[in-house]
Amino acid sequence: MKEFVQTSERVKSVDLHPTKPWILAALHSGNVCVWDYQLQKIEKSFKVTESVPVRSAKFIERENWIVVGADDGLIRIYNYDTLEMIKQIEAHTDFIRNLAVHPTLPYVLSASDDKLIKLWDWEKGWICSKVFEGHEHYVMQVAFNPNDLSTFASASLDGTLKIWNVDSGSLDFTLEAHPKGINCVQYFTCGDKPFLISGSDDHTAKIWDYETKGCVQTLEGHTHNVTAISAHPELPIISTCSEDGTVRVWDKTSYRLENTLEHGLERVWSVAYMKDSSKFVFGCDKGTIVVKIN
Repeated sequence: MKEFVQTSERVKSVDLHPTKPWILAALHSGNVCVWDYQLQKIEKSFKVTESVPVRSAKFIERENWIVVGADDGLIRIYNYDTLEMIKQIEAHTDFIRNLAVHPTLPYVLSASDDKLIKLWDWEKGWICSKVFEGHEHYVMQVAFNPNDLSTFASASLDGTLKIWNVDSGSLDFTLEAHPKGINCVQYFTCGDKPFLISGSDDHTAKIWDYETKGCVQTLEGHTHNVTAISAHPELPIISTCSEDGTVRVWDKTSYRLENTLEHGLERVWSVAYMKDSSKFVFGCDKGTIVVKIN
């Protein structure tokens, strides 16, 4: 059920503010927009870069900040009340694909086409405190482990998932996960069991038992690259997004396909879920949509 549609240039990432009714969208045009989905209006919009895409933008609610990663290799931090740029960091030598904010510590991870992942500490003036090396192709996404916040996962076009230790900077293990590049990775728990889910250019998503490191299910049906995934922490559903223009909704325990959503906004690039709600936000070629999934 559609709740809200905001048309725009191509949306490469969406994030939700934890307390305000705000969607943060990073646009291929180099703009960042904040949309109020309750009032259905643009709350804020600003230009980050003149000529290159912004692929990731995240709220840091503790500091009233937005952190943005762009194709010029720079991380920029803005105060979202004043829209003043607080800091600009020459972070990577190639496109920044993704940023992840640590839930409790003052850390941001950045993933890049330079094959590196970097850890930034904003309480120490945004120093780069660790560099994680090992992927052999672009690093597309990083995700902190909600059950163990000292570890995170990374997904790469080299076809692997890697699990890293934040404290030591070392690699815990590698999963040779897909025959083609991996665009996205997320942790989720079902029962008390921890899992990983990965989405790939092989048109599938795979579910991994985090303890045995084995693949327990392959989610098949998309006809193009799987670009984004979300396993809702409170609801029994997994959503997979694709360049085929659809979102597929799967049961978290049986892995059965429950629904296929097509909203006519062309390719789907990003997803975020609303806490304590059955609403999801999707970022697409033609804009952003809020959907209630029953």
